[in-house]
Amino acid sequence: MKVKDILQIKGSDVSTVPRDRPIMDVVTQLTEQKIGAVVVVDNAGKVTGILSERDIVGAMARHGADIAKLTAADLMTAEVETCNLEQSIDVVMTKMTHGRFRHMPVIKDGSLAGLVSIGDAVKGRIQDLEHEREALKSYIAS
Repeated sequence: MKVKDILQIKGSDVSTVPRDRPIMDVVTQLTEQKIGAVVVVDNAGKVTGILSERDIVGAMARHGADIAKLTAADLMTAEVETCNLEQSIDVVMTKMTHGRFRHMPVIKDGSLAGLVSIGDAVKGRIQDLEHEREALKSYIAS
């Protein structure tokens, strides 16, 4: 299974925020949308970072109540690992596992085309295994 297959199933909508978005607004957005991360973009819509619940919790431990004075740019991970539509989900899962992160922006022609989570990757891999199992059952039965 490839990244494009996952996006065909889940859709390509991505929750984004500008770099200057106050952290408390980001927290509200994450909560209301029931998501674990947002992609931080510049004025042209180019990916400049990613901000996850984990980033925010870590910042709370470091900054306490002063976290409310910070912006998305202050807390985002600026070195964003990305993938493309043609990458296999196995490659994406390996990158996520080795990098210890759970969300990966998908880039097409230099623009944001979607977001894949570790949950999406695992679900896709399970579907692949189910198809293989069915094919083997069919082969053995014939």
